[in-house]
Amino acid sequence: MAYPLPNASTDLTGQTALVTGASSGLGLRFAKVLASCGAKVALAARRIERLEALANEIGKAGGQAVPIQMDATDAEQLIRAVALAELELGSVTILVNNAGIPDAQRAHKMPLDLIDRVIDINIRAPFVLSCEVARRLIEAGKPGRIVNIASAAAFDYSGGGAALYSVSKAAVVRITEALAVEWARFGINVNAIAPGAFASEMMDGMLSRVGDITQHFPRKRLGDPAQLDSTLLYLVSPASDAVTGTCIRVDDGQHRR
Repeated sequence: MAYPLPNASTDLTGQTALVTGASSGLGLRFAKVLASCGAKVALAARRIERLEALANEIGKAGGQAVPIQMDATDAEQLIRAVALAELELGSVTILVNNAGIPDAQRAHKMPLDLIDRVIDINIRAPFVLSCEVARRLIEAGKPGRIVNIASAAAFDYSGGGAALYSVSKAAVVRITEALAVEWARFGINVNAIAPGAFASEMMDGMLSRVGDITQHFPRKRLGDPAQLDSTLLYLVSPASDAVTGTCIRVDDGQHRR
């Protein structure tokens, strides 16, 4: 097979991407980036009005996007979201499992309903969605790319709270590794990105509780979501065809000890 020189195209024309947690933060940025490279994008989250506004913005920029209201704690809604995305835009060939929540509490102080919610959104949802997208791709005989958003917290926990968040993101990394092995023969690549502390709505909430954490970082700054663009595009583009089961840490040196 002859490869282009360099083999680094980010043209996603003809691809359909499903992005969860697309109503704000990293998910919103990911959706706009994928659309800008030619992918049709299904926007999934709870806040439908925000998704509609984003779909309208993408449409005005020349892209194509549809909003899909989805509660990540409801397994039936997860399956429905994939079906709706396929119905509206064609087979989902790119899945970005971005939806997630922090717990921001010490483990022994967490109520059971919060434990369940963190596990449902951070672990069960990406697993269920990945399996549903993969099942459809395998039946159609099509390759695909799944990108799970983990966290640098999967590898580093200081003991200051959010223990379950750390555990859940470590599970996302292991889901990535395990599913990559299972689906490699079908041409479905499964990878993860582990961001450090990046500016987002979720991060704003944490900073309001704990104060400015950036002074403990080597570069004393939060990451900008735009700094994740190239990693995302690499993992969904032809250039990463031989990359699967990998988690790329993008943490600005924040979690190196």
